[in-house]
Amino acid sequence: MSVTSRYRDAWESFWSEAPEGQGAVFWDAEPMLTAGRHLAHFEPHLTDPGLPLIDLGCGNGTQTRYFADRFPHVVGADLSAAALGHARHADPAGRAVYRRLDAADKAETKTLHAELGDANVYVRGVLHQCEPDDRRPLADALAALVGERGRAFLVEPSQAARTVLTGLAQGPEGPPAKLAPVLRHGLTPGAVPDEAIPEYLAAAGLTVLASGELPLITTEYTPDGARIELPSTWVVAGRRA
Repeated sequence: MSVTSRYRDAWESFWSEAPEGQGAVFWDAEPMLTAGRHLAHFEPHLTDPGLPLIDLGCGNGTQTRYFADRFPHVVGADLSAAALGHARHADPAGRAVYRRLDAADKAETKTLHAELGDANVYVRGVLHQCEPDDRRPLADALAALVGERGRAFLVEPSQAARTVLTGLAQGPEGPPAKLAPVLRHGLTPGAVPDEAIPEYLAAAGLTVLASGELPLITTEYTPDGARIELPSTWVVAGRRA
């Protein structure tokens, strides 16, 4: 099973139109406000920090490059070739490796695991953007990629974030400038119930080892100058020893 062509085309179109540069899109916040905070919760649960680290849904690679300065082998994986073009352009030294991956395609995931072996996987805001039929395959992909020794870290907007986004989209002046392209390309977040995330992981054979709440930081601001933050939850999952 793989993602629908509509979904794939929407992401390709979005990234083809997105400007170059860190912070150019809605969720592309500074690593110290995103991956840096997440790593503080993820790193204590890594049984083997030397495993390859996959930034799944890497987009333009801002967080990938942050990880590449901290781990020996980092792979930025994304569905969109245009996104990977941005990522490679922003990483001329090749600190990370970038490759196209449809994580809902079991064969592609199996091939990547065969190449890398067990890996640690970072996922920020991907599950909630998946269409419903792709959420279970994504969880299965995480289980395949982490194998027996790896760990997965997911941070996803909670149900409360949908209320925040709806309010932004329906404001009197319209959605903020960086949110508008997301909506225009049909990339509106899905309503994934908070309790569904551990259920997807459990069905894929993974155990939630830790969880908590952190705001998902964006690059946009309200009219009064406040940074827009989306309520979110995070989980660390893997196989129990």
